[in-house]
Amino acid sequence: MAFAMADEDLTRGRPFVTSGTKAFRQTILALFCAGFSTFALLYYVQPLLPVFSATFDLGAAQASLALSVTTGLMAPAMLVAGAISESVGRIPVMVASVLGSAVLTLATSFAPSWPAILLLRAAAGLSIAGLPAVAMAYVAEEIAPPSIGLAMGLYIGGSALGGMAARLAAGLLADVASWRWATLSLGALGIAAGVIFWRNLPASRHFGKRPFSGRALMEGFLTHLAEPGLRLLVLEGFLIMGSFVTVYNYIGYRLLAPPFGLSQTGVGLIFSVYLVGIVSSPVSGAVATRLGLRNVFWVMILIMSGGVALTLSTSLGVVIVGVALLTFGFFGAHSIASAWVGRRARRAKAQAAALYLFLYYVGSSVIGSLGGVFWQRHGWEGVVTLVSVLLGAALIISLRLIRLEPLAA
Repeated sequence: MAFAMADEDLTRGRPFVTSGTKAFRQTILALFCAGFSTFALLYYVQPLLPVFSATFDLGAAQASLALSVTTGLMAPAMLVAGAISESVGRIPVMVASVLGSAVLTLATSFAPSWPAILLLRAAAGLSIAGLPAVAMAYVAEEIAPPSIGLAMGLYIGGSALGGMAARLAAGLLADVASWRWATLSLGALGIAAGVIFWRNLPASRHFGKRPFSGRALMEGFLTHLAEPGLRLLVLEGFLIMGSFVTVYNYIGYRLLAPPFGLSQTGVGLIFSVYLVGIVSSPVSGAVATRLGLRNVFWVMILIMSGGVALTLSTSLGVVIVGVALLTFGFFGAHSIASAWVGRRARRAKAQAAALYLFLYYVGSSVIGSLGGVFWQRHGWEGVVTLVSVLLGAALIISLRLIRLEPLAA
């Protein structure tokens, strides 16, 4: 305890990073690159799922394991990664995460079989886990409170750009070369982004090391779950992420088939609607800063629901608009929820962020694979029904969040 108190005493009185300063620009550049790399390496497999089905003779649900095993292991690993960062520091954990996941992606490009691919994707999930939860805690600790919404929005905007660029590049490279070249290229890009992150992220000023304690870890999680707002927010993460990933996992199968009949490159181009997520995150973060997180969050979930409904159309243009609306609403909702978690947690912010992201990625893994069953049995209408029910539940919970004591939100 004396060790922890000594570190905390050293951080008192140090200035926070505020928008408009050089330190803020460096922080945003570093986090933008880290988010870009991490989410590029996580989601580049989505447009490749039909390729994996054809190459390895797999069903849609089996092919989706290329993503589900990654997010499934990320979820529990985040609970531990956040706690480790409390002991060894935020930055070492984040740097190891970003560079480690890039190296594992390079190795995946040489995998000789489907089981080997899944093994390397599982290891990537463990590696990737170190960045998202710890980055949320870093922002909550180092950024001045009025700038947290903008900073988190820009970080998640980098994540959106990474996810879009990777999906687009993977689809294109799979068409003109192979999925192996796509994976190799993205792994190399991840290395470059990781180096930029390492060289630019400012040192922590408000972090105090604490000895690792399993008991304290469990007590921290139980404390967070006892707080009504945090309990509802982690459930929201499960619902919105599961809904979003399910649509993106299986929309490629639908667009490759009649009446659309797109090529793999065409499907990859559809993922360029991720650009709206890059806009949505900082814009919704800034608007929520002015109007209140609680007053904007539910609107984003409503936008997601409207977008999902539009994907039932047989018009390609309408489907694209629907996916764009889903993406806009999702990134807006996620950036607001991320900032809200950091502000409602009174202590052990990394644990609170890890708890939110644990359910967030459990939703990605569980619901993302369940969507494959709905696709195989009921087609796209089944997928839309599943997602609509989940978003309906998310909307109800968001209205409950409005009525909670505001605390810092």
